[in-house]
Amino acid sequence: MGVVLVLILIVAAIVAFFTFDFEKLDQNNALIYKVTNYKSAILNYLSEKGLSLLNKNAIKMDSLNCRIQPTIQRDGNDACDAFGVEICGTIQTPNDRHQAVIKVNITDITDGMQKVQPVQAKVKQWQQSDSKNLNFVSELGTLPNKVTVLSDWTNVAKLRLDWILLPRIGKRALKFNISILSAQNNMELASSECNYEHENLYFGYIDLQENIKRSKTLAVALAFSVIAADGNLNDSEVEFVKNWARENINTSQTSDIDRSKLEQALEETVAFFNDGNLLNTFDICTEIVEIVPVALRYDILEFCLNAVKVSGSVAEQELKAVRDIVNWLELNGNQFRTMMEKIIPLDMHETTDIETLLGVTSDMSEEKARAHLNKEYAKWNSRVTNSDPKIQSQADQMLKIIAEARTQFVKQ
Repeated sequence: MGVVLVLILIVAAIVAFFTFDFEKLDQNNALIYKVTNYKSAILNYLSEKGLSLLNKNAIKMDSLNCRIQPTIQRDGNDACDAFGVEICGTIQTPNDRHQAVIKVNITDITDGMQKVQPVQAKVKQWQQSDSKNLNFVSELGTLPNKVTVLSDWTNVAKLRLDWILLPRIGKRALKFNISILSAQNNMELASSECNYEHENLYFGYIDLQENIKRSKTLAVALAFSVIAADGNLNDSEVEFVKNWARENINTSQTSDIDRSKLEQALEETVAFFNDGNLLNTFDICTEIVEIVPVALRYDILEFCLNAVKVSGSVAEQELKAVRDIVNWLELNGNQFRTMMEKIIPLDMHETTDIETLLGVTSDMSEEKARAHLNKEYAKWNSRVTNSDPKIQSQADQMLKIIAEARTQFVKQ
């Protein structure tokens, strides 16, 4: 009879542990109290019989223990990878039925304890008051007893990975610091820490800072390639690119030595292009695509367009260089033409480049070319009556170019 009772209790204990979810129960304090006491009664009995679902030799049950498990955070139809925070062991409170919260901080210890880096939060509610460093706080619920013992691992928090920003991409060693605090006065009731290895698939905040700095250097190279595409480096264009580099690459923390190095690099770049040399702009664009988001790529395109217009006229070779950059930076052609209309008006174009101006190409089918030109016609025809004479004039010119394009790409 005793053996049967033990087996029944073991089955009941397993059902209790794996049916009830601590996070769900914390919305119903009475149910937590009932279930927790139910668990405690079963486990105390098992302990007396020398049985346990937890290897108590591996951890100290008289204090708090924590571990991290990969899990999924679900929110309706949305599912995201997450760090699952689990705890077990003892939590002591001033009184029974004490309200508690859990606090989680994470640091990156990949490079050793002498070079610890904070883990940042992307969402403001998880950030510290004076920085972006992670400070996750959540209600834990009611702890039923003055001495509450969690005899098995219990999930108490899930931290979405898409809300967390690590220092760098790749394999990272993380240290989790878990604190159980009183909801009444923030007094620490128990704490624990554990390490966890994580493969970070995304750029970290240090990577992003370095990538932005690198992209600015690459942007200068692209701008020089564009203004040199017609075989002539105009002095005003060169000075514009140099000034942009000085303002965007140098910072208030830049040393005099680094400022001098930048000036030397700019002079060497000018000499490089004056000697008739060319850069591999495709490779430059490929690197930019790999390291910066699309919004920054549009900023680079805008910089190149502003550089090429400084001389007052834009050569056909320069427009082709810009068009190649648009394709290689994987930017939208319509957005490019909208930017160009504002930055480089039609009267600055030395030649009429239909492909650049209208976005119609020789590899389009006749049906697609007709539909595209009809759309362009509707856009420019609506501007003929604009109150701004400059816009009226540009619209008239564009309608003539569209008529010319029809004869070239659409059979009558």
